[in-house]
Amino acid sequence: MRSHLEKTPGWWQATSSRQRAPLKKTLRLHAFAKINAGLKILGRRPDGYHEIRTIYQTIALHDRLEISLATSPNALAVECANPAVPAGRGNLVYRAGELWRRARGWHGGIRVRIDKGIPPGSGLGGASTDAAVTLLGLERLTGDRLDFAARHKLAAALGSDVPLFLLGGRVLGCGRGEEVYPLSDLPLRACLVVFPGFSVSTAEAYRQAGSRLTERPRSAYIGSFGAWPQLPLMSWGSAENDFEQVVFARWPELARVKRRLIRAGAEVASLTGSGSAVYAFFSSARQMDRASKLTPKGWLCFRTRTLTRASYQRRLFGN
Repeated sequence: MRSHLEKTPGWWQATSSRQRAPLKKTLRLHAFAKINAGLKILGRRPDGYHEIRTIYQTIALHDRLEISLATSPNALAVECANPAVPAGRGNLVYRAGELWRRARGWHGGIRVRIDKGIPPGSGLGGASTDAAVTLLGLERLTGDRLDFAARHKLAAALGSDVPLFLLGGRVLGCGRGEEVYPLSDLPLRACLVVFPGFSVSTAEAYRQAGSRLTERPRSAYIGSFGAWPQLPLMSWGSAENDFEQVVFARWPELARVKRRLIRAGAEVASLTGSGSAVYAFFSSARQMDRASKLTPKGWLCFRTRTLTRASYQRRLFGN
């Protein structure tokens, strides 16, 4: 599958690692969210992470980033008005800027402004997409383009689901989620995302899900390593998420919302990542609008849609 990835056409392969274009000073970008259209936890790895198989799907819900090359050498600043977004080295965008500067020997200043549209702590990949887009934006601004392997190495060092945002569209995630392989796009769907306003600790969700795995007979999952267990590769499928068992037990209101969305006609409804957001796919925007009225008062509803890979790449650098 590696050769399939390397042969996939895309703008990221347009230039060599040291081919430089004239410097630009400011760039505005979209950082799109993701959902998990199926997620299987296969077991704990020797490195302490969990082996997973998942299908990522990018959606049109997005943050906006403005990345500038500052005049002050070595300066790095990340600004965001949302109080839920950490500052300094606690921000993944800040760490992306540091990592890229060290890797590329860049001594100029960098300034990033983030306008959040993706709710933090929702399982929609908001911090990861911002970090990935920061890497892409710095390449575009400086003219220092990387090949996919070098770009992927930087993204994977930042987080397990950062690399998927280098591709966009529908993506198979393996390993701890950082091994990414482009899948063919499925027909577009209206997508309703429902966020309850609280976050779920991913580390705690993995701990609880992992303990449940050890309670199963070993034969129940050991044969799945290296395979694609019960994932909807050729269709949207049932999008089963192994985090639901532990997350829904703690927050049954999330399970109730999922059931309501299915009864409202959703083709697929699921927790995304470890939560706390729940999403649903509908064949029409009218169905999605009707379903949005069934969500609890005070919860945030986002009416959006899936993005194909071509659309994702085209819109990254939109205004």
